[in-house]
Amino acid sequence: MKRIGIISDTHGHLHPRVREFLQITEEIWHAGDIGSAALADDLEKFKPLRAVYGNIDDHNLRLRYKEFSVFQEEGFTILLQHIGGYPGRYTSEMKERIGLYHPGIVVCGHSHILKIQFDKQNNHLHINPGAAGIYGMHRFITAVRLVLDHSNISDVEVLEIPRTKNSIQGKKRDDLF
Repeated sequence: MKRIGIISDTHGHLHPRVREFLQITEEIWHAGDIGSAALADDLEKFKPLRAVYGNIDDHNLRLRYKEFSVFQEEGFTILLQHIGGYPGRYTSEMKERIGLYHPGIVVCGHSHILKIQFDKQNNHLHINPGAAGIYGMHRFITAVRLVLDHSNISDVEVLEIPRTKNSIQGKKRDDLF
């Protein structure tokens, strides 16, 4: 049994409440747009981290992480990629990788919109954890946590923090919206 935290689109900043939400997890999956090597270092010190780079990540993060990652966890094949689309609207690269690896769980980021749905056509759970950072057009800061246990998924939880002036500590509103 393993409790997993899933985030994306931190853009160099992890909201303190997201960090608190991830505290009880055993591992973090980051679906790209990490934003800085300093944040990647911090996350790696905090918990074991599986990550891919996103479209805003610089050369150093692209050397450190891959464009996509396929791995096994608790009886599942997981496919982690930043830009992948959604069930019925996958990118051509994602379609190809789903066909090749037959994952049980697909995790993508990029849209900043939290969405968890079962893809009946490809027989996997699709997760986009939204955006855990403070930069972007999203209205909510979000993260997902779940338990994987011998091919079972349980205890799926979502953190949702409204992006208000009070929820963004130390930043000017004009810099964020």
